[in-house]
Amino acid sequence: MGGTLEYLSGLLGSGHKHKKKRLQTVELKVRMDCDGCELKVKKAVSSMKGVQSVDINRKQQKVTVVGYVEPNKVLKKAQSTGKKAEIWPYVPYNLVTHPYAAGAYDKKAPPGYVRNVESVAVSSSQSSKQDDQITNMFSDDNPNSCSIM
Repeated sequence: MGGTLEYLSGLLGSGHKHKKKRLQTVELKVRMDCDGCELKVKKAVSSMKGVQSVDINRKQQKVTVVGYVEPNKVLKKAQSTGKKAEIWPYVPYNLVTHPYAAGAYDKKAPPGYVRNVESVAVSSSQSSKQDDQITNMFSDDNPNSCSIM
């Protein structure tokens, strides 16, 4: 019986190590001006171990890498070409609470996209202003305040 348990735990243990990297999609914004730039970036990220596919949309300056890779390593590989690269910073504008707030709106973003800013920070500052307005509405210090009788 003990041999069977060791055998099974060995199988489970080795399975755990195999699942260290999972299949994922990494999207980067990379500055590419010409076919040469595009080819250079594509060759660099394609050569990485675990990469399944590389798709480049030069008009959007977007590189999509699918594979058993880590996002930061893909980013570093893209930056090693000398091109300005960052993790894809945009989300569809309808996912952001205030898409035209400072920081979210980016004229370089593809149509329908805005920068992925912390919506929590924007909405919490917005709600605190509303709380202040409500508090002031019933304040004794405010000469135009409402009174509840």
